[in-house]
Amino acid sequence: MRLVVDVMGGDHGPEELLQGVKLGLAAEPGITKVYVVGPPATLEPLLERLQLGGNARVELRPASEVITMDDDPAVALRRKKDSSVLRTLELVREGEADAAISSGNTGGLYAGACIRLGRLPGVVRPTIACILPSFHGAWVLVDGGANPECTPEHLMQFGVMGSAYAKSMLGLPTPRIGVLSNGSEDAKGTDLTRAAVRLLKATSLNCRGYCEGYDLFMDGIDVCVCDGFVGNIVLKSAESLGKAVRGMLKEELTASPIRKLGALMSKGGLKRIAERMNPESYGGAPILGLKGWVFKIHGSARRTSLLHAMRQAGRCVELRLNDTLIADLAAAAAATAACDPPPPSRTSNAVQ
Repeated sequence: MRLVVDVMGGDHGPEELLQGVKLGLAAEPGITKVYVVGPPATLEPLLERLQLGGNARVELRPASEVITMDDDPAVALRRKKDSSVLRTLELVREGEADAAISSGNTGGLYAGACIRLGRLPGVVRPTIACILPSFHGAWVLVDGGANPECTPEHLMQFGVMGSAYAKSMLGLPTPRIGVLSNGSEDAKGTDLTRAAVRLLKATSLNCRGYCEGYDLFMDGIDVCVCDGFVGNIVLKSAESLGKAVRGMLKEELTASPIRKLGALMSKGGLKRIAERMNPESYGGAPILGLKGWVFKIHGSARRTSLLHAMRQAGRCVELRLNDTLIADLAAAAAATAACDPPPPSRTSNAVQ
């Protein structure tokens, strides 16, 4: 297994991500090579300090520029030809690495990956898949923010790819798929969501129709399908809620000596809850539908997030998940080819 990591885009600097590389190498002996990409003048001293400079499993690949969070992705990709993101993606394109991981600008990574790697056969739009915790397990959100405007076909393909990903990563034999809407009744939603449900139900997937926001964290669904505009709002809201709950627990459990004692007695359970609610425990978010594996980790990701992303990338490559995506997408295309055109638009798509 050969991985390439863009260590230049994170909020905490390259040293934190290099620490993650070190953790990943120690935990995963099957990783034979990790390419780290960035300016040699910056990275070489850090590699030496972390005792990675002489490691045969680590190799530095130079890149003189960085696409920052403030850059316009389209402009930056044209002007910063020697950016760490593009150099990272090129190693996957040329076959030197099996998967890429970056914490940099999401738009730049997505657009660069589509340009440098291209799409799998039949894929109209690649999608970002995010694993999130639920009451007793986890679920997959597609799209996590790559495609703010979608067609029913896009959403159908997101459901197909999200289902295959949930099978592989969560061990679910028949993931329950739902299109996110403002209610479970057939009359709810918009023209887009109604048409997407019709297409998904025409496939052999386990489509349950609509899912609601309540279902997401209460084990009501395994794969939630929505456009990237809605999906990114769901993702950011979940992350902020997790932080708020952890903060409130800490504040309330340290408010008095008695509460502190109770917190001490519940320390094991509280620690487990914090781990389940920590997005870093779920690794990276893959861009599904590319001719190659690319994983996005959060800009604020710490070393443990990179460790889990490295494990996640290895599993996707090992399972040859892209072969599964190609086959499943072809089957879905054949199943939906005979679908009637969507019904005429309703007079209003207002919340019902």
